[in-house]
Amino acid sequence: MDKKYSRLRLAVQGAAALLQNANFKGFFTGKIYEGDLKSVCVPGLNCYSCPGAVGACPIGSLQNALSANKFRFPYYVLGLLIFFGAVLGRLVCGFLCPFGLLQDLLHKIPFPKKIKTFKGDKLLRKLKYAVLIVLVIVLPLCVKLTPFFCKYLCPSGTVSGVLLALSDTSLFRLFGSRFMWKACVLGIVVLASVVIYRPFCKYLCPLGAFYAPFNKVSAVKLAVDADKCVGCGKCETVCPMNVDPSKTPNHTECIRCGGCIHACPAQALRYEVFCCAKRSRPAEK
Repeated sequence: MDKKYSRLRLAVQGAAALLQNANFKGFFTGKIYEGDLKSVCVPGLNCYSCPGAVGACPIGSLQNALSANKFRFPYYVLGLLIFFGAVLGRLVCGFLCPFGLLQDLLHKIPFPKKIKTFKGDKLLRKLKYAVLIVLVIVLPLCVKLTPFFCKYLCPSGTVSGVLLALSDTSLFRLFGSRFMWKACVLGIVVLASVVIYRPFCKYLCPLGAFYAPFNKVSAVKLAVDADKCVGCGKCETVCPMNVDPSKTPNHTECIRCGGCIHACPAQALRYEVFCCAKRSRPAEK
């Protein structure tokens, strides 16, 4: 990816992460912000319990609604998720998710051999849809007051727990076996992120699974001009999600990072907004 663009994207990701965690005093006091903004879901995976969080995590909010003692259909949470998906698709993953930013930074750590793909990679990517259906929807519906994904898997929540404990050391004594399990999950994700680009996004993230189908219909899309494309394959080479943008510019795995746009020597790729879309756009294969 072009270094200048890479730095620009990191700056946008950093600004988005800071905006979603603007309760800076929480990092020193160990107290969670509970103001009016906390009732609003942010677009990315950002734990409600993070000491800096000023908004609610959409996955956590969805689970809480589904596992409540008195069931109420989560119109508000689903409405926001559908809105984010319909407008941005997985651009949320590429630019607005704090945990995505953490994985990007970890992947920049030098390692002798980075793994771009491996046998079983495509099959393993389907796991995130199972996580969404089973841990986020089915089990919370069946077992009241138990947000399974947050409780047993979410690495973002584990990071938030550590940050809270660092702010208030008395919380360390509350850590038990379940936290140790989640710490192991986080450790695996962290180590894997050094070698594999965004392993959590690729294989486990239910939010990415929810946004993925919207890539083909969202207002913001990736478009390819077939008349300009020279078939050099550079866009596929630089794609960290192993997608060929020249053939499937709106693949469900694409996080719209924009690396392919800047790698294309013929300028055949571009972002396209629905209201400004050109009429002559080639159909995806």
